[in-house]
Amino acid sequence: MPTTRRGRVVLAEEHQHHHPRLRRVVTRVVLGLFALGLVIAGVVGTRGLMHNFGGPSCQATALGKSVAFDPSQTAYAATIEAVAEQRRLPARAATIAIATAIQESKLRNLKYGDRDSVGLFQQRPSQGWGTEKQILDPVYATNRFYDALVKIDGYEQMRITEIAQKVQKSAYPEAYADHEQEGRLLASTLSGHSPGGLGCRLNDAAEGSPTGLKSALKEELGVTSAVTGRTVTVSAGSERAAWGAGAYAVAKAQQFGATRVRVGTKQWTRTRDSDGWTWQEVGSGHATTVVVTFP
Repeated sequence: MPTTRRGRVVLAEEHQHHHPRLRRVVTRVVLGLFALGLVIAGVVGTRGLMHNFGGPSCQATALGKSVAFDPSQTAYAATIEAVAEQRRLPARAATIAIATAIQESKLRNLKYGDRDSVGLFQQRPSQGWGTEKQILDPVYATNRFYDALVKIDGYEQMRITEIAQKVQKSAYPEAYADHEQEGRLLASTLSGHSPGGLGCRLNDAAEGSPTGLKSALKEELGVTSAVTGRTVTVSAGSERAAWGAGAYAVAKAQQFGATRVRVGTKQWTRTRDSDGWTWQEVGSGHATTVVVTFP
């Protein structure tokens, strides 16, 4: 018969009761650790989900409303807006052009389409828009669209459905109205009329091309910039122009690999979480100066 260290006899009943109690304690500890593990895994998983949910995307916010497109679509919208700025066209022109490109190609530079239609605006070589190679150049295609648009007297006051019929010769002109608000939000943020309204959440940049951005700024926006090491600096003529150049740089960040864009005292930083859709206050800075940083 078992005894304790003090020599007291331990009854069988007492001996049997110790094991269930010990098992209960061990079970509670194990369950507690398991629950704690689930909580930690949940927190880590939630953070990962918040950080990586969905693909890279850009968001334009103005007038209390937002619209989202992928970085490639946003970059083409930036080209359309930039060409309008370089040509000194009214804001309405870019809204019309972007809305048209959304309807015609979903802001994709398509190499196919109805009959011989190609490009952002689905322009047809057989209808005198240019060669297929020319139309597939977004800058050329956008300029040709504006060439046709400005020939329409009073286009700024016309409904977009009327303009679509006159410029695009569309069989479904009413469809263009569905994208007018998207076009307006993109045009407003990309032009700098809604400062800090455009942001993109992007994957990390493998490499960057400061000279590539410098060339694009000159060709599309008509803006001169300076490259110093891994930065591109723009000295704009006004705050709106600075915000327009800054928004352009963000829209083209995936293409050229920019990691930060600073306009005055506000900065966009490349990241995959929702902070990529916003601009943060970073201190002092000149309101008309844009600084783009590369890895």
